[in-house]
Amino acid sequence: MAINTQTAGPVYSDAVVRQFAVAAVLWGIVGMLVGVFVAAQLAFPDMTFGIPWLSYGRLRPLHTNAVIFAFGGCALFATSYHVVQRTCQTRLFAPALAQFTFWGWQLVILLAAISLPLGFTTGKEYAELEWPIDILIAVVWVSYAIVFFGTVGIRKVSHIYVGNWFFGAFILAVALLHIVNSAEIPVTLTKSYSAYAGVQDAMVQWWYGHNAVGFFLTAGFLGMMYYYIPKQAGRPVYSYRLSIVHFWALIFTYMWAGPHHLHYTALPDWTQSVGMIFSLVLLAPSWGGMINGIMTLSGAWNKLRDDPILKFLIVSLSFYGMSTFEGPMMSIKTVNALSHYTDWTVGHVHSGALGWVGLVSIGSLYHLIPRMFGRKSMYSIRAIELHFWIATIGIVLYIAAMWIAGVMQGLMWRATNPDGTLVYSFVEGVKATYPFYVIRLGGGLMYLTGMVIMAWNTIMTIRVGKVEPVAIPAVAAHA
Repeated sequence: MAINTQTAGPVYSDAVVRQFAVAAVLWGIVGMLVGVFVAAQLAFPDMTFGIPWLSYGRLRPLHTNAVIFAFGGCALFATSYHVVQRTCQTRLFAPALAQFTFWGWQLVILLAAISLPLGFTTGKEYAELEWPIDILIAVVWVSYAIVFFGTVGIRKVSHIYVGNWFFGAFILAVALLHIVNSAEIPVTLTKSYSAYAGVQDAMVQWWYGHNAVGFFLTAGFLGMMYYYIPKQAGRPVYSYRLSIVHFWALIFTYMWAGPHHLHYTALPDWTQSVGMIFSLVLLAPSWGGMINGIMTLSGAWNKLRDDPILKFLIVSLSFYGMSTFEGPMMSIKTVNALSHYTDWTVGHVHSGALGWVGLVSIGSLYHLIPRMFGRKSMYSIRAIELHFWIATIGIVLYIAAMWIAGVMQGLMWRATNPDGTLVYSFVEGVKATYPFYVIRLGGGLMYLTGMVIMAWNTIMTIRVGKVEPVAIPAVAAHA
């Protein structure tokens, strides 16, 4: 949207969008830098000289929290606040509360960055933060819901665009997941114990853990996809009807897939099978959404040659399709018997995290940032092109190395001699994996380099840009 210098009319609440967008770039570098550091630790275990707060066990949860909730979270806040205003043609409901969500979320990130290296953790995957921080997260998230749904409630058009459906589902589901899974009994200010026990605790955790993927890392970013691909391409969504079917099928199916993380555990076998079946069903809506996004370029494929932002957005969908094929396949029990606990899972996670979430976030931010600072495009288009190729090659190196290492590990671990003894010791498996850990480190360094290029481009865009309020179009509500 063009910058309007006539500010007599009402204007969008874009200050908080700018803050979250810049924070996303900053936290992306921090989170990925920690990821590269822990990848280096796996290749060179003695590099930290036994310093406890630099140990892999403490920095790995810091990495996951930083890239998911700091980088991904700030990108989701920025884009959802941007999209909901444009599609509802009204400014944010309660702008002061929106500002609270920004500073509250930065405080959550800062507390995570302090507490996790010090060893304060619940030990729950993606939910490691202790109870005082959990309460702060809940307060910020409820405030976020009030701002978002309040904005939808005061919209100037009757229709609610499908991107807002995905953002809304992500906000509601994450609130439910976080509050239920974080039920815990405090012992001290820095220590608590889960309210659940044994296999029930595991089931609740992976109901949360997989749906953190399903709603935080999928539904929210699909909200981005359904707005920024049509906007960047200058074309309508390929099939709006398919987008609605995609929405309802996805949110119904995802909730049931969590038990596939607990194959061959104490979880009842029928529950494991339910998780597997719903994971397989999940392939259909996932690929429906991917096809809908990619086919939005139908008749305008030539734009991919000249527009690196579209390359980020479309290639992200390719990784989304690949990851959502691989995930259901890995949930099949016979495949899981080979893949579980191996680096194949790490490759799968990063195919989705770096390829889908990372690229769609970067593409959306490249579209958003210049418009928030009074420019039609980023400072350097060539830098965006360079970023795209460095990031894409880095992802391919990373996930290919982990796929090969994972399959090799699974085969070595279960290889037996005729008398039933193991063919390979565990140490032999680790030794065979070493070259692939070095390749993984190289791929991660490339991806991090791309984020540094993005930060430079963002700084230059802000320096030469000029923030001017964007007026809300005067459009009559329609039936």
